[in-house]
Amino acid sequence: MATETVTVYTDGGSRNTGNHKGGHVNSTDRAAWAFLILHEEKRYTGSAGVLGATNNQMELTAILEALRKIYRKKLANKKIILISDSKYALDSINKGWLAGWAKNNWRNSTKKEVKNRDIWEAIYKALPYFPRITFEWTKGHADNEGNNFVDSLLNQTMDNMPTH
Repeated sequence: MATETVTVYTDGGSRNTGNHKGGHVNSTDRAAWAFLILHEEKRYTGSAGVLGATNNQMELTAILEALRKIYRKKLANKKIILISDSKYALDSINKGWLAGWAKNNWRNSTKKEVKNRDIWEAIYKALPYFPRITFEWTKGHADNEGNNFVDSLLNQTMDNMPTH
């Protein structure tokens, strides 16, 4: 039986070669995001990669790109469950931090500018178009088929990227 619920899986990743204490993402490090949208019998996927982005940037970009696709497919008013393995992304939305940052001119509780502000602002502006969306966490690299699919998709994207 078909359901009116839209189920969305998102993931982002970075092959950060500076991934050690004090290390930074290098400009040649591969990073990618991916989404899977399931609605009735339809499946929509998307993925893209960039060089020099962080894991968190890719997690957020995956969410933003999935929201854009849902909107373009005219599914924004459906019940949507977005599932991610990023506590950074989900806690920021579900615990109200995102709304607080917007009210505080994109400053966090320590008065510093919010990291990844450009992506957060775009997500914040998009969310009112999705009145029935909920965000759920799943353990990454475990037994969630949708999460494993988007993880595999973003890794394929990174595998196919040039190194410079």
